[in-house]
Amino acid sequence: MKARNNKPLYPINLTKPSNPLSSLSIVHSRAQVGIQALPVTIEVHMTNGKQRLSIVGLPEAAVKESQDRVRSALLTSQFEFPLQRVTINLAPADLPKEGGRFDLAIALGILAASRQIPANELSQYEFIGELALNGDLRSVRGVLPMALEARKAQRQVVVPFENATEASMVSGVTILPVKHILEICAHLQNTTKITPYSTDNTPLPTTVQHIADLSDVRGQHHAKRALEVAAVGGHNLLMMGPPGTGKTMLASRMPGILPSMTESEALETATIASIANNGFDVSLWGIRPFRAPHHTASGVALVGGGSHPRPGEISLAHNGILFLDELPEFDKRVLEVLREPLESGHITISRAAHQAEFPANFQMVSAMNPCPCGYLGDPSNRCQCSLQQVNHYRAKISGPLLDRIDLHIEVPNQPRAELRQDAARETSADVRARVVAAREVQLQRSGKQNSLLSSRDIDIYCCLNEADEQLLDRAIEQLGLSTRAWYRILKVARTIADLARSENIQTPHLMEAITYRRLERKK
Repeated sequence: MKARNNKPLYPINLTKPSNPLSSLSIVHSRAQVGIQALPVTIEVHMTNGKQRLSIVGLPEAAVKESQDRVRSALLTSQFEFPLQRVTINLAPADLPKEGGRFDLAIALGILAASRQIPANELSQYEFIGELALNGDLRSVRGVLPMALEARKAQRQVVVPFENATEASMVSGVTILPVKHILEICAHLQNTTKITPYSTDNTPLPTTVQHIADLSDVRGQHHAKRALEVAAVGGHNLLMMGPPGTGKTMLASRMPGILPSMTESEALETATIASIANNGFDVSLWGIRPFRAPHHTASGVALVGGGSHPRPGEISLAHNGILFLDELPEFDKRVLEVLREPLESGHITISRAAHQAEFPANFQMVSAMNPCPCGYLGDPSNRCQCSLQQVNHYRAKISGPLLDRIDLHIEVPNQPRAELRQDAARETSADVRARVVAAREVQLQRSGKQNSLLSSRDIDIYCCLNEADEQLLDRAIEQLGLSTRAWYRILKVARTIADLARSENIQTPHLMEAITYRRLERKK
């Protein structure tokens, strides 16, 4: 094999095709449907007849265009493109295929069918990669879920070199990184073997040390307490206060006090990022995501969608934080789409041809002003909003959505003297140690965090004495709360008891949990 400068690149044997009457080759790859990497078999059949290449099996435009990319890549790599009738079938036929991810598999199928490379070695590999016209391989999305499925199928994975680090996040599977199609051809001909990508080059899980620290926030001790309770139990949190009181600062410190992700959680989060438009950044491995969409975001941007569904912000925040700043400024219809995933932990996007389901087990942290101008209740008396304007502003958040938020707190302006005197502030590491300890208590008791307790679990783990039951009943009646709020108060009380290392929920724990339902009080 010779390059343009007539120097050999890879020692492969360019055997001329024997022009058989009929030849068939089979190559394995995978299609991306949601977060699934479904198997696709590329069948290449060659037969004598007028030169023609056709691709069947529900290919989209980008897949159909692969014939031109593959032809140019093979010719510039000094292979012979068969002057025969070539039919390429992407099976199963009813599964939509998109993108250039099948280019490499199609090219190898053509070379194997024309007997320019051996076909008997192909069955032990899965191939993915887009071809440039000179034969170079370009990176694609969705490599991580493909590596996970290839491990189950006990096949090696051939990926573009740029995707190798991402694919190597999956242990127990051999990753072969390739920069040019000639490399894999030489490997299949046993002339120059590709060295498997070493997991030693894979970055270790990143610690939370570079995340903004909670000690940066001065004052706001009540808000910090609520942040800690939310982190322990996985509860949703709403902060209300004037502009500049530290609501966004507090929310951005939330990932730093959460427990580290397990390997399975890290893989789930990385898999979702892998199929998103921007792909997965390996430097973020093991870090809980923090997503903060702008209030102009659409419903599709939040929950995901498209002709070939992509994950939205709620799925990209899976196992992490979804921060919605200026909550009432979001379109009301957009906010309503959050109600189902907040309860179920997943979102299903239906299209005429197929459905895609994305996990969405996120923790919602939101912030809002108390009124349109933001200064209701401020000592400066700057607020000129009428009662009707205030009610209209807060009514943008519907009762059912507010019902699903466990903790409602006020974040008021802090006196300057208190800000100057607040020198001994806890770091994120200090708070995180308590969060980890209390979260471990939950996992040992029920196998899940408190926000995920079912009604049956609540009956078992959130028992109250008779006096506290009467206290909760009076609170529900006076505040006009729903049955869902009743259950959520018990979950929060259980979390507060865990922080206090108490086996049972005590009256102070229940009273603190009740105070976190401020925005649902009867008018």
